Formats: sequence, structure tokens, C-alpha cells
Amino acid sequence: MTQSTLSAGIRELETLIGVTLVERTRRVVRFTPLGERIVDKARRVLRETEDLGDIARAAGKPMSGELRMSVIPTIAPFLLPRILPRLRKDYPDLKLFLREETSAAACDGLHQGRSDCVLLALPYVCGDVEIEPLFDDRLFVAFPDGESERVDSPVLAEDIDDTRLLLLEDGHCLKDHALAACNNPDLRGQATMMGTSLHTIVQMVDNGLGVTMLPEMAVKSGILEGTNIVVRAIEAERASRKIALIWRKASPRERDFRLLAQALAAAH
Repeated sequence: MTQSTLSAGIRELETLIGVTLVERTRRVVRFTPLGERIVDKARRVLRETEDLGDIARAAGKPMSGELRMSVIPTIAPFLLPRILPRLRKDYPDLKLFLREETSAAACDGLHQGRSDCVLLALPYVCGDVEIEPLFDDRLFVAFPDGESERVDSPVLAEDIDDTRLLLLEDGHCLKDHALAACNNPDLRGQATMMGTSLHTIVQMVDNGLGVTMLPEMAVKSGILEGTNIVVRAIEAERASRKIALIWRKASPRERDFRLLAQALAAAH
């Protein structure tokens, strides 16, 4: 739909109901308070409409038809390559559409109806949802070559050099999980936020620019191949994140989500 068509449709609706829904100036276009209420109601109506199709699919063959899943960037490249071939084999009638986005965007998309379920890491507040925990994903400290011995003993949180800590930028929940693992209130303000992806941060560490924290699934997936980085587990109360599948409460496709969760848990 073009912008002009959309604008004409909104004006026609305003004429039909006799109220102004959008404030228009030369520089700004915004919804009126009533317009915001109608938009919110319209979104709920659209979600209910989509549920009609979900109800029909749920009554038929399990794990079939279209399913839209959002996945956060610190999970997608490490878990999906292992699970997608299995899903294609076990559920050939399932058309899985994937969207990679941060936790905040994924949760918003779930409640707005843009996605059916979200694969993310907990703890993270995502509103009124059903949660199916899958597995724990331990956190490791990654050191440049020569800064740590290649030993199996864990690193104490207080021994991490917070002045050289490289973390993902704001918006990635792994940053919060890493800071929580350190259990150091001063670290939140001192940590250097530099990376937009774990692959970028790994290259920074390999070039001696600092240390970082990596989830176990990334390490097992070979993110350190071609580097001289040494990783050691963290000894702390919250030295892991919990991977989970979430979906809207009362969704008619709960059976599909439970089956998908079982497949994801088995793949890790």
C-alpha cells in the first residue's frame, strides 16, 4: 500500500466516524489520543482475525502451515543451523519464517501479532506470555592469547578486568546477562560497549583489545575457529542464561509450540 492510499483510507475512516484520528502538520504526523485507542483496538482485532487461521491449523495436522518465529541475534546463528535440517525432515509441511531481532523488538512483534513465537534468553521481561524453558546456556570469559592459561578452572567474577570488558551494545539482552554474572554494580558503568555482534567482538578480543563474555552455544558452534582466544567458565551465581520459547497466552497453536520447543531442546 502506498502512502497516498493509506492517507486516503485514514481520511475516509475519519469522515465515516466523524472524528479526527491523526494530527497533520507540515513536519509531524501523529495519532490523536482517540486515534491511539483505535489503533490499539485495530491491532487486537487483527490478532483475533489471525487466530481464526491458527484455530483451523491447530485442528489439523500438527506442525504444519506457516509459523513465524523471531530469534535474538545471540541465538540465531548458533542454534538454528543445527535445528532447521531436523525440522525440515521431521515436519515437511511446516513453513517456518524466521526473523532475527533484539529481545525488545521480538517481544513487541509478538504482542503486535507480527510473530507467533519468540526464541530468546531469560531472564527478560516480555509481558503476559507462556514460557517453555529449553536449556541453560553457560557464559564463558574469552581472553586474548597470552592473557590466560589454558586451564579448565573457572574465572571468579571479581577477577574480570572490567576496564577491558567488551560487550554488545544496548538492546542485546546478553549484555545484561553478562553484567549480572559479574555481580558488580560498578561494572555496569565502566564496561566498554563496542560490538554490534558477537563475531565482531571476537575479532576485537583476538586482536588484544580486551576481554568479553560468550555463551556456550557460540563457543560450541565454532565462533573461535581461526583465533587464539582462550575461554574459561565463570564462577558466579548467575553465570548462565536460560534459553526459552515464548508465545502469547491462550494461543490456539500451543500444541505446535510445545512440539517446536521439544525439537529445539533436543538440538542444543
